[in-house]
Amino acid sequence: MFKYQGVVIINTSFSINGKRIGGNGDCFLIAEIGQAHEGSLGVAHAYIDAVSTTGADAVKFQTHIADAESSKYEQFRVSGFPQDSSRYEYWKRMEFTCSQWKELFEHAQEVGLIFLSSPFSIEAAELLEGINIPAWKVGSGEVSNGALMNYIINTGKPILLSTGMSDWKELDEVVNTIELKNNLLSILQCTTSYPCSALDLGLNNIELIKQRYKYPVGFSDHSGNIFSGLSAAALGADIIEVHTVFSKKCFGPDVSSSVTIEELSELANVMKGRVLSLDIFNTAKSVVASIPTTLAAYSLLLLSVTVNDTASLTT
Repeated sequence: MFKYQGVVIINTSFSINGKRIGGNGDCFLIAEIGQAHEGSLGVAHAYIDAVSTTGADAVKFQTHIADAESSKYEQFRVSGFPQDSSRYEYWKRMEFTCSQWKELFEHAQEVGLIFLSSPFSIEAAELLEGINIPAWKVGSGEVSNGALMNYIINTGKPILLSTGMSDWKELDEVVNTIELKNNLLSILQCTTSYPCSALDLGLNNIELIKQRYKYPVGFSDHSGNIFSGLSAAALGADIIEVHTVFSKKCFGPDVSSSVTIEELSELANVMKGRVLSLDIFNTAKSVVASIPTTLAAYSLLLLSVTVNDTASLTT
């Protein structure tokens, strides 16, 4: 929602590189690779090739620059990485150069994918702006990073905003700031839990966010299965973002919260061609009717638990 010549405009849909988001069309599906490449440029390229076969719309990474966001004294989540003596060393191992990020960006374009990457510092945002990233995906932990958010907003590019660490007050404030610059915006329901249980997905917030802000609404999924994303689609989500790995036997911090490439294909196949109804129950029925009985039962379970708590964004 923004003002043009004094008139309030509600952007219920917009496009990124020709891919439509919102407006009762197909879900925009993002395969979140994150750090699943484990610092290997070759593996990162392999993920792009694999995702391009699934029907997903975008492939997403995370851009970390160790010197800008960590130090050798940081002890957070060090024990899970036996090859790294500090968190700084882990982030350093995850880094790619600007030219390498550009190679990944161009590779994604060549195979028909939109390239996205979440920055975790102003330096990372500057790098991504330098390769002309088409839109910003802001991770939950960076919504309160005022300097980074100001940089992102001032680029004028579309913003996909996760909510997993924000309350309504903080979200109201950042949305108001974004509206002052008229950026196109989508807001993603997210629970910052890895993996996230069905009871904590907060799918009730999809409709609450849609009514509160009048923007396209998405769901950033950490459940590790496709059922949550399908349930979110049934409830009207315009974007589904899901962590993706080659195998559940891979090493890495997000594996338990991820789907496999094969599962991503299943998710895309069911979601693509979905036509949303203004009647949410008709929508749910049309989606559920196209998937196996076990999936239908799980989806209905999730639809039932979403009415239990409307107090926060994450439960």
